[in-house]
Amino acid sequence: MSTETNIHRESRLAKLRTLQEKGYNPYPYKFEPTAYAADLQEKYKDLEVGADTEDRVTVAGRAMAVRNSGMFIDLKDTTGKIQVFCHKNHLNENDLELLKCLDVGDLVGVTGYIRRTPRGELSVAAEKFDIISKSLQPLPEKFHGLTDMEARYRQRYVDFIINDDAKEIFKKRCQITSAIRRYFEQHGFLEVETPMLHPIMGGANAKPFITHHNTLDMDLYLRIAPELYLKRLVVGGFDKVFEIGRNFRNEGIDKSHNPEFTALEAYQAYADYNTMADLIPDLLRFVAKEVLGTTVVKFGEHEIDIAKPFARKSIVDLVKEYAGIDLMEAQDVYRAREMASSIGVDASDCASWGKVVQEVFDQKVEHNLIDPVLVMDMPKDVSPLAKTHRSNPRLVEHFDAYIAGMELGCAYSELSNPLEQKERFDAQAEAREAGDEEAQMFDEDFINALENAFPPTGGMGMGIDRLAIFFTGADTIRDVIAFPTLRKRD
Repeated sequence: MSTETNIHRESRLAKLRTLQEKGYNPYPYKFEPTAYAADLQEKYKDLEVGADTEDRVTVAGRAMAVRNSGMFIDLKDTTGKIQVFCHKNHLNENDLELLKCLDVGDLVGVTGYIRRTPRGELSVAAEKFDIISKSLQPLPEKFHGLTDMEARYRQRYVDFIINDDAKEIFKKRCQITSAIRRYFEQHGFLEVETPMLHPIMGGANAKPFITHHNTLDMDLYLRIAPELYLKRLVVGGFDKVFEIGRNFRNEGIDKSHNPEFTALEAYQAYADYNTMADLIPDLLRFVAKEVLGTTVVKFGEHEIDIAKPFARKSIVDLVKEYAGIDLMEAQDVYRAREMASSIGVDASDCASWGKVVQEVFDQKVEHNLIDPVLVMDMPKDVSPLAKTHRSNPRLVEHFDAYIAGMELGCAYSELSNPLEQKERFDAQAEAREAGDEEAQMFDEDFINALENAFPPTGGMGMGIDRLAIFFTGADTIRDVIAFPTLRKRD
């Protein structure tokens, strides 16, 4: 805490003591506003300059500016701003004493009549004034706010108080989640909840967080994906299910990654990845119309119309198009590494042909995919839970959805053959033994579930945070998460 902040805090503490010595409680149990700023601005938009009304309201909000010793207060509530006019002719002595203890940032409650000042400002002319929460911390300077990005994310509550843009981004994020729920409910899906503590890590290739259950004396993994539990529900006869919830991955932090994030997963029996290839664009269009009122999304310098058909291109064709090499010609990982090296991609750490394909794609292709494209037909060795491609055994029926150079989601024709799934898990186990910490573990109970007959199923997953980045134009994933993961303070 800076010396200047300490001085301001001491001044506020002194005012708090003054209030308490007068027998006034600036932290009441309850306060009931009868009106909100935005509603009042709309209702009285035609009120003439200088006109008074006999309409009396009670408003509550934060004092964002105090002028003329409290005569004029800019009050901000959850909907917007309105001016409060405090004149000594309309307030009793106790209220005038309260005004002397008012600071910017305090929460206040005001009862009065509606008027428009001679300068044209809609106002509540105060007849009763209360401080309903005394702020002991000064707000950042009005015009600069929290300019330190680290401080913005660490003191997110202050960022939301000061920065209307940050608050609007977060509101839109909430609307996006609500719209997704409506879409799936309207299409006959059941929203479910599955465990976040997993005895076996599975459902995606990622490094997990590990915790310990004291009573059971066993290590558990914070879930990296809900996939295997959702598929168990499909086996159990729930033909259409979806879940929106937190996943945890022990990975780095950058503009599009946070260790804990919100994901959507949905599964539909008697469907395949082609079904999901129709569902995902339809879902995105629905959400865009619900939240933005249009299918044209402005992202940076781009205007992207998601009403247009989404292109469908195989990952190897995209690598050929943007990197100039055809990795289908490589019959093993060694040749694939050589081809990658010839275009400046170091794939020496890649243990399989598919990992080389993915590495080249990540470095040479991904950032070019601005318009919506479904990147189809992934290599089998990087996608252990998808069905083998019906026309090429080196590939699987798995696509990733890209927009604005960013992966938003993926979908599979889900692997339903328990014997083949066991072989895939065995291969993953070998990869783990060879040092791949992100390879999946062998899940015997999941194999047992599949042996009870898992119907042909299409499944999809999508990152809600990245979807929010796209729809809000945010610069980073931190902007769309209320409280992003941060380093400890020094």
